[in-house]
Amino acid sequence: MPASRRRLLQLSAATAGLLTAGTGQAAAGVLRPRRLRPGDTLGLVSPANATFEREPLKIAIESLQALGFQVKPGEFVAARRGPFAGTDAQRAADINAMFADDAVAGILAMTGGSGCNRIVDRLDYELIRARPKFFGGFSDLTSLVNAIQRRTGLVTFHSPVAASGWNEFSVQSFRAVAMNAEAAVLRNPAPAAGDDLVPREDRISTLRPGRAQGPLIGGNLTVLASLAGTPYFPDCRGAILFLEDVNEYIYRIDRCLSTLRLTGALGQVAGVVLGHFTNCTPGEGYGSLTLDEVFDDYLLPLGVPVFRGAAIGHIRRKLTVPVGAPAEMEADTGTIRLLTPAVT
Repeated sequence: MPASRRRLLQLSAATAGLLTAGTGQAAAGVLRPRRLRPGDTLGLVSPANATFEREPLKIAIESLQALGFQVKPGEFVAARRGPFAGTDAQRAADINAMFADDAVAGILAMTGGSGCNRIVDRLDYELIRARPKFFGGFSDLTSLVNAIQRRTGLVTFHSPVAASGWNEFSVQSFRAVAMNAEAAVLRNPAPAAGDDLVPREDRISTLRPGRAQGPLIGGNLTVLASLAGTPYFPDCRGAILFLEDVNEYIYRIDRCLSTLRLTGALGQVAGVVLGHFTNCTPGEGYGSLTLDEVFDDYLLPLGVPVFRGAAIGHIRRKLTVPVGAPAEMEADTGTIRLLTPAVT
């Protein structure tokens, strides 16, 4: 894509984002949910996976209560059908019911897993558009947060799930973005060297320097690639794409990036933010490209800013990233700055 064309896309996306300031619905079709407040009721759903023991569900509810929320478990949150929390119809019905319930201020997934693609076409998108509210989760929830944003314009949240570890960093990021309505700067925890000469964790590496503006889209790479060619895949034109993954061989990461390239989506983005690719290894065999080589092969030819190491993914301390919200990334500093609050 010519540089002039790419710059035009970036400016168009940024302009559309700035139009959202101070309104719940933008001329560009972006809906922002109401901010979550202490005392609000969060609906707890489990669209991705069953919870196999009682204790994790109890801990998750206590964590949300410690954040200041009342919790309304979905009817089927503790159900079980194979690896899933009930049938496809039951899991989708829980989400639809939470959006329909005026007493519920927001909806959070219990855990990740593998079931969201099975129900992405069962959500009531007209209902969701008519009653916009916070919806969050990560990992397999990549399917639903991107589908809801694409089909309704609602800003959704790549956030910790209820069963995540709600440590100080994760809590602060969640509160800033989803509760305090801050036009926050999303950045990693300050690297600490400990007893090493230099820090080894929370590091940022810049693959290609520069800044880019556009709406945030993305999440788990494998799940995102599985949506390619469907009506639920995000609009990548002029967007900032953020990606993470877990427990995938490097050749599968390569395959998923090739899918995004072959569909034309990768060539449309204004910038790329790489989170953590946890336990993504070569596996067995006679050899493999490294993750460095795979990312260089697919992302450097795009000619857009790229950085790696953002606190996004299957890690202990994670950022809450609003999907669909206008933002500016700076690859040199490894930061994402929201251009407007993601909630009203």
